[in-house]
Amino acid sequence: MADENSNDDVRKPENKINTPEPEVFSKEYVRELRHENAGYRLKAQEMERKAQEAAEAAKKAQDEAIAKAQEAEQRAAQRVIKAEMKAHAIKAGIVDIDALALADLSGVKFNAAGEIEGADAAIESLKKSKPYLFAQTTASTQQPPKGGKQETKTARDLSDADLRAELKSKFGIRV
Repeated sequence: MADENSNDDVRKPENKINTPEPEVFSKEYVRELRHENAGYRLKAQEMERKAQEAAEAAKKAQDEAIAKAQEAEQRAAQRVIKAEMKAHAIKAGIVDIDALALADLSGVKFNAAGEIEGADAAIESLKKSKPYLFAQTTASTQQPPKGGKQETKTARDLSDADLRAELKSKFGIRV
């Protein structure tokens, strides 16, 4: 029996080490802990909701800012296109620059280099469809004058009759 007792003594300390004794708390303490935990959970949920609202508001503001920037960029591009079209129209001999509103600008765009493409084609299309909007040019007005220096005549160089004729034809003055 001595052997059995020695074995039991050895086994008992091992069992005590492996199985800890459970801690017992009062119901009130457990209730307080659960109530405190519920408060933290509610605060965490509220913070998550606020963070999500803030993220949504930031996303909305970012989208609005991007839309406004794109709109401003498009307006600026249209202004540049209109200015370029005016320059091309004047070069083509348009009589009234306000008539440029009749031109189809759908084919006029910026290329990759930032230059305007399609302006000449739009002006030519307008010129073909509404030629009365452009000054009629003749071959004599398109060519530079021949010869070197032109003589300028002053009133002293002209005779009295020639002076009267010039004043009458240019200014409608009878002398």
